[in-house]
Amino acid sequence: MSASTDSSYRSARNSSRPGHRSSTMGGMPLNDLPWWRWRARLRSALHMLSDPGFQQETWMSGRAGFGDVTDAVYRLVEDTWLDRWSAEKYVGTIFRDSAEAAVVDVAVLRVVRILHEVGADAPASAYLGHHGWPEAVRAAREAHVKLAVNDGEDPDAPPRSLDVLRILTSS
Repeated sequence: MSASTDSSYRSARNSSRPGHRSSTMGGMPLNDLPWWRWRARLRSALHMLSDPGFQQETWMSGRAGFGDVTDAVYRLVEDTWLDRWSAEKYVGTIFRDSAEAAVVDVAVLRVVRILHEVGADAPASAYLGHHGWPEAVRAAREAHVKLAVNDGEDPDAPPRSLDVLRILTSS
């Protein structure tokens, strides 16, 4: 296997990105993902994006099982389209209240801005080295802590692998 093929294979195997997109209604994909799966996937992304130690030990070293930075951004916005509209739209479904929605909006805006500047699928070092990354990490941490505490979970527990996320979100 060539290095690029091997890298693509590892990325596909260690990614939470589905293999295909569903049809759309009004521009938003029709999705059978229930709200609690959306919340779990979004929380997983915020958790990884909010933990500099995890980022160094996992993303910078290429540790398998957790996806990469782009994968975390995908989980943050793809199912919900939070890069296109406010989390406020999901209060009462994914988010308990406007306070949760507000901190998620700030995190999404900071992370997506960096994604657009460095490019999708950039190496972890491009994200982590970006001048705005520390602020994105702080915003993701605030959102992660708020959602984890509201769900009765320890925000300081290590991020879960994608395999664990799949188990938690399977039907």
